Amino acid sequence: MATTSDIKNGLCIVMNGDLLSVIEFLHVKPGKGNTFVRTKMKSYKTGKTLEHSFLAGTKIETARIERRPYTYLYKDDSGYNFMHTEDFEQISIQEDVINAPQFLKEGQNVEMIVHADTETPLTCELPAFVEMEITYTEPGMKGNTATNAMKDATVETGANVRVPLFIETGEKIKIDTRTSEYSERVK
Repeated sequence: MATTSDIKNGLCIVMNGDLLSVIEFLHVKPGKGNTFVRTKMKSYKTGKTLEHSFLAGTKIETARIERRPYTYLYKDDSGYNFMHTEDFEQISIQEDVINAPQFLKEGQNVEMIVHADTETPLTCELPAFVEMEITYTEPGMKGNTATNAMKDATVETGANVRVPLFIETGEKIKIDTRTSEYSERVK
């Protein structure tokens, strides 16, 4: 058990049978009345963000979560299969647990957030940026960079990304996995 003075970003709280991660918090001391802590938390089950205020000194139940390194192996009927990079244990998870499944390549390293008490994977996070090769895009036009015009491109995993007009088939690009947007060309 912890109290409201222990609240910090990233803390995992058990509330109403759900695991919630603290995104933001603010200790508020009004001129009149009791001190309280205003929090913004994200649910691991539903992915929704909710706001909640705790009175100062309130006891809260915390959950122990761990970040573990995994390597993506393959996808089959049971889901996406990963291997722990240290003890080589393999697990299978569903697509809704992964933050950007369209950019997963075999052999790619990811970070899995696991509820330590139940050994349940909560989320699977890809690196912030991944490098992908363009497998198909319409031919580009040189010199047409006066506007920020974009075109569709297909990358090696089959995902579609909007890229600038000068990008050609066969080039490698860097993609932001949080927004699924083109970042830069890889030399």
